[in-house]
Amino acid sequence: MLSLRDFWRRHRRKIFVTAGVLGSGYLLHKLYNAHRQRLAVLERELESERQNDELIKAQMQAHFDSIQKIADSTTLPHAMRYLNSRIMEELDVYHLMERLMKGKDQPNPLTSAEKIYLWDKLKILSFTRMVLSLWSMTILNLYIRVQVNILGRHLYINTARDLGSSQLLEDPDLIDRDSQQKFLESADFLPAYGLPALKSNMQVAAKEVLQRKQLRDFFKTTDLSETIMQILGTFMSTKGPHNWLDYLMPEDARLQTLATASNNDTTVFSDVTEFDQLMAETRAVLTSAEFGSIAEMALKAVVDAVVKEMEIQSGEGNLGTPLARLIPRVTKMGPELLEEPSKNQFIQVIRNVPEVELFFTLLYSNMPFS
Repeated sequence: MLSLRDFWRRHRRKIFVTAGVLGSGYLLHKLYNAHRQRLAVLERELESERQNDELIKAQMQAHFDSIQKIADSTTLPHAMRYLNSRIMEELDVYHLMERLMKGKDQPNPLTSAEKIYLWDKLKILSFTRMVLSLWSMTILNLYIRVQVNILGRHLYINTARDLGSSQLLEDPDLIDRDSQQKFLESADFLPAYGLPALKSNMQVAAKEVLQRKQLRDFFKTTDLSETIMQILGTFMSTKGPHNWLDYLMPEDARLQTLATASNNDTTVFSDVTEFDQLMAETRAVLTSAEFGSIAEMALKAVVDAVVKEMEIQSGEGNLGTPLARLIPRVTKMGPELLEEPSKNQFIQVIRNVPEVELFFTLLYSNMPFS
């Protein structure tokens, strides 16, 4: 008993230290295991969230791609056919060409003054038709893509909210079908109602630029490109920065107010429909600085493609011909700009502009535009 007491007295400090170390080690071991388990749970949760995010991204990408296909296969072909027929009706140049051709064979041929008058009219009308076709094809293409991406985003968000983000989107039919159809049919406003004013203003711009161009003037590639860009610039600067919207969309004071209203604005229109809201959102996008930039890029890309195509058709490496000889090629180019989307190389040029693709990706993902 004394020896045990002596042992305790001599080794008490060591025993306490050893017990403390063992106890601390056990406690640290338990804490470490608990921390590791929490980390494992957190990692599983993060992995689950990552997989869910990847699924959502894959769904959105698939839906985005399907929306673009709808534009390419349905909405755009119909709009282009209608636009083509209306432009050919409004800007018929063949009656002038026939008068010039018949004037050569008639017993009483055209006088020099009559020939100059007809050639000047043909010059202005041919360039008007080509540049109008170029502008309307490009802007209508962009407009329709704005529409289908806005509508597609709304359909995706509404469907995901109702069905849950983990489910595939099979039948998004949560926006009133009448509103959808009316919204997409609004692409016909340009050929149905906006074309007469568009034609008139484009013709004024063409006349202003071409009055300085004589039929005997020698036209090179750069001359043609500069002339087209000058007509476009003169036309776009007429009356105001967004005046061209009047050719694309019906003017409605409510839509303009909705388009400029903030998310916190308490202004409510009791008679505003889903169609009105979609149109107001479209107007907001079209009046944004970002849309202005990509429209300018797309127009410049199409102008470059048109000039290159006319070079190829001329059979020469570089255009170099009097303006009078260039006019028939200009006349021919108008209908080519309005061909079916599946055959239209100029629509493909617009799609290949990287900034255009990025713009519609951001639009679909609901990034804000100023």
